[in-house]
Amino acid sequence: MKKNLRFRNRYLFIADIISVALAYAAVALIVNPLYDAWGAFEKYLMIMIITAALYCLSMMALGIYNTEWVYAGASEYIRLFGACIIAGVLSAVILLVGRGSVLSAGGEPIRLKVNGAANIAAVTLICFTRFLVRFIHKLLLGYDSGGKKRLLIIGAGRLAVLLLRDIYDNKSLHYSVVGLVDDDPAKKNMRIYGAKVLGNRHDIENICENARVDEIILAIYTISPSDKAEILNICGNTGKKVKILSGVEAMLTGGNRLAEMREVEIEDLLEREPVVLDNEMIENDICGKCVLVTGGGGSIGSELCRQIIKYRPKRLIVLDIYENTTYDLENELKEKYPGQEIDVVIASVRDKQRLNEIFEKYHPDLVFHAAAHKHVPLMEFSPSEAIKNNVFGTYNVATCAHEHGAKRFVMISTDKAVNPTNIMGASKRLCEMIVQTMQKTSKTEFVAVRFGNVLGSNGSVVPRFKKQIAEGGPVTVTHPEITRYFMTIPEAAQLVLQAAAYARGGEIFILDMGKPVKIYNLARKLISLSGLKPDEDIKIKFTGLRPGEKLYEELLMGEEGLTKTAHSKIFVGQPLELSPDELAEKLNILRDAVNNGGDIAEAVRLTVPTYIKPQVSEV
Repeated sequence: MKKNLRFRNRYLFIADIISVALAYAAVALIVNPLYDAWGAFEKYLMIMIITAALYCLSMMALGIYNTEWVYAGASEYIRLFGACIIAGVLSAVILLVGRGSVLSAGGEPIRLKVNGAANIAAVTLICFTRFLVRFIHKLLLGYDSGGKKRLLIIGAGRLAVLLLRDIYDNKSLHYSVVGLVDDDPAKKNMRIYGAKVLGNRHDIENICENARVDEIILAIYTISPSDKAEILNICGNTGKKVKILSGVEAMLTGGNRLAEMREVEIEDLLEREPVVLDNEMIENDICGKCVLVTGGGGSIGSELCRQIIKYRPKRLIVLDIYENTTYDLENELKEKYPGQEIDVVIASVRDKQRLNEIFEKYHPDLVFHAAAHKHVPLMEFSPSEAIKNNVFGTYNVATCAHEHGAKRFVMISTDKAVNPTNIMGASKRLCEMIVQTMQKTSKTEFVAVRFGNVLGSNGSVVPRFKKQIAEGGPVTVTHPEITRYFMTIPEAAQLVLQAAAYARGGEIFILDMGKPVKIYNLARKLISLSGLKPDEDIKIKFTGLRPGEKLYEELLMGEEGLTKTAHSKIFVGQPLELSPDELAEKLNILRDAVNNGGDIAEAVRLTVPTYIKPQVSEV
């Protein structure tokens, strides 16, 4: 690359010499009669040679000949102009110093005027040659657009400008920009790096059809979730592949902005505003405390650890039975927070003796209980495992928290615990009962936090859809009407910490999950935003509801009621009355069924009054 650069700039070096010569020749023709033009030119020959040398030397000194002028920006042209000024001033000084020599031919006033005019002309020609190089390159680039993806950029602000510059400056990027889209009416028909602003968001579909767009990139530095969702939904209707240029990362990086592009994620379509936390309140709750997270290697548990460690706990204990993800999390946290005390403990929540040893060693102040079996169909086929792990595992951890004087126990629950139609949901409802009942006899604050599906968790629907799309389909949906609530993992973890800080004991905190999402529509959007057509390029296949699966999830039971907290996305359900004796009876029924091979489903019916055997709906 350097060799080619020197080769091209060698011609610019020659062009600069010619520019100076032409400038002096032109001025000689203007100020002298035509018949005496050559004689006049000879008078200025020496100063012309000296001036040409000065231009070339000053431009070498300022690195002008090390510049790739095809991709030069304002700073390069400012440096070029500075080199020309230096050369012009030096040539004038030499003229004045060289009085009485061959340089003084033509008289001093005429010499200075001619020299000044020639320098202005020379600067003009030198700059013109650089612009000409850039123009010819872009002209040839336009003719050589075959095989390039025709790109539409959403946005005409700072981020879009950086993206355009990267595209034009990097010949290895196979993009040809057809235009920009921006909602600012003042930008309509403006040109940025040669790309025209063609319209606003409502023109996207027409532009894609008329301009034969292949790909769309959303490049807006700041945009509200609702606007982003609306624009992406419009883009999805075009059937073109859509990508997002992430604002903050792209603005900060000094490299290729296109490296910061990502595929559209479903959270981009949820219209959820960013979570605002009372960080001072959470920090007061966690800072300097010993915090234990069970299920710390899982989707929710690991994110809880990432959020907790930001508030500087005295020690973070990550407990999980699965070593691989837990080991990865340990490495991640220790690299990011080298001074933080982090202990990783491999243990099962089913093992009460092992839990006692851990609690005796660490005496955690705060316990976040995220360990659970959560896959509905798997737990339908292995119901005893759901009871052993979820119900008795929760009871074991809660009992240890009580016996060892933990300040607070926070259990992660699920919307599937509300009027459950499956064993997993019923087991989590039993966990809520344990939490609310133990609060009555313990100094430990026992609370639960209930929310719906989280995006990107292990086994969730979105990663499965993406994998199916990548494999060419079909995308499998259980039922055309099935609907779910979604939130992001970081959002869920942050709100859990905020809810925990509000806890006084006995509450079931319910997170605002926003609008429910129809899974069939979600599948179609993901296919469309991948640049494919639903039902044509990728088929959607209905497989029927799985065992224990509901069409619609609920976040609240009718008898719970709902009260607000200081946070707009966190609510509190009223605790249900259940005595310790009633809880013990329910646990005995379940323990007997598990230990003696009894009918788990029947035991669940006896212990969870709201458990409903689902009526499978035909597709």
